[in-house]
Amino acid sequence: MAREECKALLDALNKTTACYHHLVLTVGGSADSQNLREELQKTRQKARELAVTTGARLTVALRDRGLAAEDRAEFERLWVAFSGCLDLLEADMQRALALGAAFPLHTPLRPLVRTGVAGDSSRVAARALSARSLRHQAERDFDVSDLKELEREVLQVGEMINDMEMKVNVPRWTVQARQTAGAELQSSISVGASSAGGMSVEERPRSCDPGKALAATLFSAVLLAAVALALSVAKLG
Repeated sequence: MAREECKALLDALNKTTACYHHLVLTVGGSADSQNLREELQKTRQKARELAVTTGARLTVALRDRGLAAEDRAEFERLWVAFSGCLDLLEADMQRALALGAAFPLHTPLRPLVRTGVAGDSSRVAARALSARSLRHQAERDFDVSDLKELEREVLQVGEMINDMEMKVNVPRWTVQARQTAGAELQSSISVGASSAGGMSVEERPRSCDPGKALAATLFSAVLLAAVALALSVAKLG
Protein backbone atom coordinates (compact mmCIF):
# COMPACT_ATOMS: atom_id res chain seq x y z
CA MET A 1 0.00 0.00 0.00
CA ALA A 2 2.83 2.41 0.90
CA ARG A 3 4.64 1.57 -2.33
CA GLU A 4 1.62 2.40 -4.48
CA GLU A 5 1.11 5.64 -2.58
CA CYS A 6 4.73 6.65 -3.15
CA LYS A 7 4.41 5.82 -6.86
CA ALA A 8 1.30 8.00 -7.15
CA LEU A 9 2.98 10.89 -5.32
CA LEU A 10 6.09 10.61 -7.47
CA ASP A 11 4.02 10.54 -10.65
CA ALA A 12 2.21 13.72 -9.56
CA LEU A 13 5.53 15.34 -8.71
CA ASN A 14 6.97 14.44 -12.12
CA LYS A 15 4.00 15.97 -13.92
CA THR A 16 4.06 19.14 -11.82
CA THR A 17 7.81 19.54 -12.30
CA ALA A 18 7.43 19.07 -16.05
CA CYS A 19 4.68 21.70 -16.12
CA TYR A 20 6.89 24.10 -14.16
CA HIS A 21 9.77 23.50 -16.57
CA HIS A 22 7.51 24.33 -19.52
CA LEU A 23 6.35 27.56 -17.87
CA VAL A 24 9.87 28.67 -16.97
CA LEU A 25 10.92 28.52 -20.61
CA THR A 26 8.42 31.28 -21.48
CA VAL A 27 9.71 33.82 -18.93
CA GLY A 28 11.03 36.87 -20.76
CA GLY A 29 9.32 35.94 -24.03
CA SER A 30 6.30 37.26 -25.85
CA ALA A 31 3.95 35.25 -23.61
CA ASP A 32 5.41 36.63 -20.37
CA SER A 33 2.91 38.41 -18.13
CA GLN A 34 1.80 38.61 -14.54
CA ASN A 35 -0.58 35.74 -15.22
CA LEU A 36 2.44 33.61 -16.09
CA ARG A 37 4.31 34.69 -12.97
CA GLU A 38 1.31 33.81 -10.80
CA GLU A 39 0.99 30.43 -12.50
CA LEU A 40 4.68 29.83 -11.92
CA GLN A 41 4.27 30.62 -8.25
CA LYS A 42 1.31 28.26 -7.83
CA THR A 43 3.00 25.43 -9.74
CA ARG A 44 6.23 25.88 -7.78
CA GLN A 45 4.41 25.75 -4.46
CA LYS A 46 2.49 22.64 -5.54
CA ALA A 47 5.74 20.95 -6.56
CA ARG A 48 7.37 21.78 -3.22
CA GLU A 49 4.39 20.41 -1.29
CA LEU A 50 4.50 17.17 -3.27
CA ALA A 51 8.27 16.96 -2.79
CA VAL A 52 7.97 17.29 0.99
CA THR A 53 5.23 14.67 1.18
CA THR A 54 6.98 12.23 -1.17
CA GLY A 55 10.31 12.61 0.61
CA ALA A 56 8.72 11.95 4.00
CA ARG A 57 6.96 8.79 2.76
CA LEU A 58 10.09 7.40 1.11
CA THR A 59 12.27 8.21 4.12
CA VAL A 60 9.98 6.33 6.50
CA ALA A 61 9.86 3.32 4.17
CA LEU A 62 13.62 3.12 3.56
CA ARG A 63 14.51 3.50 7.24
CA ASP A 64 12.36 0.49 8.10
CA ARG A 65 14.81 -2.31 8.94
CA GLY A 66 12.13 -4.97 8.56
CA LEU A 67 11.45 -4.09 4.92
CA ALA A 68 11.63 -7.02 2.50
CA ALA A 69 14.47 -7.09 -0.02
CA GLU A 70 12.14 -6.80 -3.03
CA ASP A 71 10.26 -3.89 -1.52
CA ARG A 72 13.50 -2.18 -0.53
CA ALA A 73 14.82 -2.44 -4.08
CA GLU A 74 11.62 -0.88 -5.41
CA PHE A 75 11.69 1.95 -2.85
CA GLU A 76 15.33 2.62 -3.71
CA ARG A 77 14.38 2.97 -7.38
CA LEU A 78 11.64 5.41 -6.39
CA TRP A 79 14.14 7.28 -4.22
CA VAL A 80 16.57 7.70 -7.10
CA ALA A 81 13.79 8.93 -9.40
CA PHE A 82 12.66 11.32 -6.66
CA SER A 83 16.19 12.68 -6.21
CA GLY A 84 16.51 13.31 -9.95
CA CYS A 85 13.16 15.09 -9.99
CA LEU A 86 14.27 17.35 -7.13
CA ASP A 87 17.50 18.20 -8.96
CA LEU A 88 15.50 19.24 -12.03
CA LEU A 89 13.11 21.29 -9.90
CA GLU A 90 15.99 23.11 -8.22
CA ALA A 91 17.63 23.85 -11.59
CA ASP A 92 14.37 25.22 -13.03
CA MET A 93 13.80 27.37 -9.95
CA GLN A 94 17.28 28.84 -10.33
CA ARG A 95 16.57 29.48 -14.03
CA ALA A 96 13.26 31.18 -13.15
CA LEU A 97 15.08 33.34 -10.60
CA ALA A 98 17.69 34.46 -13.12
CA LEU A 99 15.14 35.15 -15.88
CA GLY A 100 12.78 36.94 -13.51
CA ALA A 101 15.59 39.24 -12.37
CA ALA A 102 16.69 39.87 -15.96
CA PHE A 103 13.15 40.57 -17.22
CA PRO A 104 11.10 42.40 -14.55
CA LEU A 105 7.52 43.05 -15.53
CA HIS A 106 6.73 46.66 -14.56
CA THR A 107 10.12 48.42 -14.35
CA PRO A 108 12.19 46.60 -16.96
CA LEU A 109 15.91 47.22 -17.04
CA ARG A 110 15.92 45.79 -20.56
CA PRO A 111 13.11 45.02 -23.02
CA LEU A 112 11.58 41.59 -23.22
CA VAL A 113 12.36 39.35 -26.16
CA ARG A 114 11.27 41.19 -29.32
CA THR A 115 8.24 39.73 -31.08
CA GLY A 116 8.24 41.89 -34.22
CA VAL A 117 5.17 43.88 -33.11
CA ALA A 118 5.58 47.64 -33.67
CA GLY A 119 3.35 50.64 -33.13
CA ASP A 120 2.17 53.15 -30.58
CA SER A 121 2.45 51.39 -27.24
CA SER A 122 -0.16 53.64 -25.60
CA ARG A 123 -2.81 52.65 -28.15
CA VAL A 124 -1.95 49.00 -27.84
CA ALA A 125 -2.16 49.25 -24.05
CA ALA A 126 -5.52 51.01 -24.28
CA ARG A 127 -6.95 48.25 -26.46
CA ALA A 128 -5.65 45.57 -24.10
CA LEU A 129 -6.93 47.26 -20.95
CA SER A 130 -9.26 45.10 -18.84
CA ALA A 131 -10.36 44.56 -15.26
CA ARG A 132 -7.62 41.95 -14.79
CA SER A 133 -4.92 44.32 -16.05
CA LEU A 134 -6.18 46.96 -13.63
CA ARG A 135 -5.82 44.50 -10.78
CA HIS A 136 -2.31 43.70 -11.96
CA GLN A 137 -1.48 47.41 -12.05
CA ALA A 138 -2.43 47.60 -8.38
CA GLU A 139 0.00 44.75 -7.67
CA ARG A 140 3.13 46.15 -9.32
CA ASP A 141 5.36 44.75 -6.61
CA PHE A 142 4.21 41.17 -7.18
CA ASP A 143 7.20 40.09 -9.26
CA VAL A 144 9.64 41.74 -6.84
CA SER A 145 8.20 40.00 -3.79
CA ASP A 146 7.90 36.74 -5.70
CA LEU A 147 11.59 36.86 -6.65
CA LYS A 148 12.54 37.27 -3.00
CA GLU A 149 10.30 34.37 -2.05
CA LEU A 150 11.70 32.28 -4.91
CA GLU A 151 15.24 32.94 -3.73
CA ARG A 152 14.36 31.62 -0.27
CA GLU A 153 12.63 28.58 -1.75
CA VAL A 154 15.67 27.72 -3.89
CA LEU A 155 17.76 27.58 -0.71
CA GLN A 156 15.09 25.47 0.98
CA VAL A 157 15.06 22.95 -1.86
CA GLY A 158 18.85 22.72 -1.71
CA GLU A 159 18.66 22.10 2.04
CA MET A 160 15.98 19.46 1.43
CA ILE A 161 18.28 17.62 -0.98
CA ASN A 162 21.17 17.68 1.50
CA ASP A 163 18.90 16.56 4.33
CA MET A 164 17.66 13.64 2.22
CA GLU A 165 21.17 12.46 1.53
CA MET A 166 21.96 12.59 5.25
CA LYS A 167 18.88 10.62 6.31
CA VAL A 168 18.91 7.94 3.61
CA ASN A 169 22.08 6.77 1.91
CA VAL A 170 21.11 5.29 -1.44
CA PRO A 171 23.94 5.68 -3.98
CA ARG A 172 22.41 6.12 -7.41
CA TRP A 173 24.92 3.85 -9.12
CA THR A 174 23.86 0.89 -6.94
CA VAL A 175 20.22 0.97 -8.08
CA GLN A 176 19.48 -1.27 -11.05
CA ALA A 177 16.75 -0.49 -13.55
CA ARG A 178 14.07 -3.10 -14.19
CA GLN A 179 14.23 -2.64 -17.97
CA THR A 180 17.01 -2.02 -20.43
CA ALA A 181 17.90 1.48 -21.55
CA GLY A 182 15.73 2.67 -24.42
CA ALA A 183 13.12 -0.06 -23.93
CA GLU A 184 10.25 2.43 -24.10
CA LEU A 185 11.65 3.95 -27.28
CA GLN A 186 12.09 0.55 -28.90
CA SER A 187 8.56 -0.49 -27.96
CA SER A 188 7.10 2.68 -29.47
CA ILE A 189 9.10 2.11 -32.67
CA SER A 190 7.89 -1.47 -32.93
CA VAL A 191 4.30 -0.39 -32.37
CA GLY A 192 4.66 2.26 -35.05
CA ALA A 193 6.17 -0.25 -37.47
CA SER A 194 3.39 -2.75 -36.85
CA SER A 195 0.73 -0.11 -37.37
CA ALA A 196 2.45 1.02 -40.55
CA GLY A 197 2.58 -2.59 -41.71
CA GLY A 198 -1.12 -2.98 -41.04
CA MET A 199 -1.85 0.12 -43.08
CA SER A 200 0.22 -1.16 -45.99
CA VAL A 201 -1.67 -4.43 -45.97
CA GLU A 202 -5.03 -2.71 -45.82
CA GLU A 203 -4.16 -0.20 -48.55
CA ARG A 204 -2.70 -2.73 -50.97
CA PRO A 205 -4.02 -1.93 -54.45
CA ARG A 206 -6.24 -4.43 -56.21
CA SER A 207 -5.09 -6.27 -59.35
CA CYS A 208 -5.83 -4.58 -62.70
CA ASP A 209 -8.86 -5.59 -64.75
CA PRO A 210 -7.65 -7.42 -67.95
CA GLY A 211 -10.40 -5.84 -70.08
CA LYS A 212 -9.46 -2.32 -68.99
CA ALA A 213 -5.78 -3.02 -69.61
CA LEU A 214 -6.52 -4.25 -73.19
CA ALA A 215 -8.66 -1.19 -73.93
CA ALA A 216 -5.91 1.13 -72.69
CA THR A 217 -3.35 -0.63 -74.89
CA LEU A 218 -5.54 -0.33 -78.01
CA PHE A 219 -6.22 3.33 -77.32
CA SER A 220 -2.48 4.04 -77.00
CA ALA A 221 -1.77 2.24 -80.29
CA VAL A 222 -4.46 4.23 -82.14
CA LEU A 223 -3.15 7.46 -80.67
CA LEU A 224 0.41 6.71 -81.79
CA ALA A 225 -0.79 5.83 -85.31
CA ALA A 226 -2.70 9.11 -85.55
CA VAL A 227 0.35 11.09 -84.45
CA ALA A 228 2.55 9.30 -87.01
CA LEU A 229 0.00 9.95 -89.80
CA ALA A 230 -0.20 13.63 -88.89
CA LEU A 231 3.59 13.97 -88.99
CA SER A 232 3.79 12.29 -92.43
CA VAL A 233 1.08 14.58 -93.84
CA ALA A 234 2.92 17.60 -92.49
CA LYS A 235 6.16 16.53 -94.19
CA LEU A 236 4.43 15.94 -97.56
CA GLY A 237 2.75 19.32 -97.37
